[in-house]
Amino acid sequence: MNIWDDVISAEEQKAYAAAGFGRPSGLGQRPALLIIDVQYRTVGTERKPFDEAIKEFPTSCGSVAWDAVEAMVPLVQLFRARGWPVMYPHVAPKIANEGGRLAEKVPAIMNVAAKGYEFPEAIAPQPGDVMLPKKHPSAFFGTALCSHLIDHQVDTVIVIGCSTSGCVRGTAVDAFSLNFKVAIPQECVYDRSITSHKVNLFDLGQKYADVSPVAELMSKLQAIS
Repeated sequence: MNIWDDVISAEEQKAYAAAGFGRPSGLGQRPALLIIDVQYRTVGTERKPFDEAIKEFPTSCGSVAWDAVEAMVPLVQLFRARGWPVMYPHVAPKIANEGGRLAEKVPAIMNVAAKGYEFPEAIAPQPGDVMLPKKHPSAFFGTALCSHLIDHQVDTVIVIGCSTSGCVRGTAVDAFSLNFKVAIPQECVYDRSITSHKVNLFDLGQKYADVSPVAELMSKLQAIS
């Protein structure tokens, strides 16, 4: 049973399989973890249903975000224990007129209270982590992400965070296009639309990334020598 089975028909899934999509790429030997936009502005300062959460931050995704944060914690701990790179592509507060089309299209993203740009304590950055402020969906666009990955000799990126259909997707596609192996643990990404979340996980898994349960991914990461 896949997470998207209730929105992607069996016939559609068979069509992709018949064309050869969805083959696993596997992991390399030097992974990095990209924690995208996991800030209070997308999760809220407390676990609340969506309708309540957006009263605090209009860009909050509600309780599903906190479910994802909880699922991220063991993965983040594994990366820290192994000394693998942990990087934080994130939206920073708007400065002057530098917001660009993202601020124009969705003003609420860059106009929240200062607390909204902070990170939940459970997965907050630590000394040595790479901070990557961004103004666009892809964590690669207009940032030094690729340079940092090359510097660390990374061959695999694990993408977690928000939103599945937006910045997670944009980052995963660009990473794939730059010939990095890409993995997405399905419980560790979230979106304000469950339908969009499921459709994008299916599409990413068919074309650009290995999408799997986080426990399965962690088992594979633990096997890296």
